[in-house]
Amino acid sequence: MTTKVLAAYATKNWSTAEIARTITQVLRDEGHRPEMLLVGDVVGVQAYDAVILGSPLYEGRWRKEAHRFLRRESAALSKRPVWLFSSGPLDDSASQGDVPPVPAVHHALIRINAREHVTFGGCLRDDTRAGSPKRS
Repeated sequence: MTTKVLAAYATKNWSTAEIARTITQVLRDEGHRPEMLLVGDVVGVQAYDAVILGSPLYEGRWRKEAHRFLRRESAALSKRPVWLFSSGPLDDSASQGDVPPVPAVHHALIRINAREHVTFGGCLRDDTRAGSPKRS
């Protein structure tokens, strides 16, 4: 049975969008029907069988629009399978093993009964100015 999956994400410099795009492609290759949307473009999650939600980390926090999405959709999210992901550590900690979710994401994980959280390493883009690292 194919599953309609929403891959919703917040982003600043588009690296998190690349993670969401990769997840979407893997789901498509496995026979599911994924749709990838910015969290601000999601009208609701009722039409989806499952949801994957991700955001970059800035100073140990998800982006505000990702938190707004979680608050707005928490009742609907708690009724379907949900997976969360974060992107952002620039060191090799994400490749060395599981990185626990930051506190606010951990609380959301419990509140909506999400299946799992994964942290992916962040990246510096070529257009990042020296002295002001940008993660996404």
